Amino acid sequence: MKALLSHKNFQFMIFLALMILLSGCANNEAVKQCLTGHTYGFLGGLWHGFIAPFDFIGMLFNEKITMYAQNNNGGLYALGFLLGSGGWGFFGSKGANKVRSGRVHIQSQRFDNAEIVD
Repeated sequence: MKALLSHKNFQFMIFLALMILLSGCANNEAVKQCLTGHTYGFLGGLWHGFIAPFDFIGMLFNEKITMYAQNNNGGLYALGFLLGSGGWGFFGSKGANKVRSGRVHIQSQRFDNAEIVD
């Protein structure tokens, strides 16, 4: 059975290496010349992350609306977008703990006189 699992892992690794090799041949487009105007940074990404659900609904009906700003500064915008959309759960964890602790009430019960049923 172990030989079968290692064979599948080997096939997956070959497939993964082939995909990485083929993606290295892809054309890169220079888009810096196309992007003009305001560049969005961390705060822009944070705001776009907050409004992402509404942008998604608008994007379904209008092709001019996008969720992610094309004219951004890269990593900081992406980090702001991730934090704003709750991608790591920073903002959702506090509310989940309140719901969990607020609604669950476990009362201790004593089973001194319990019968064992076979």
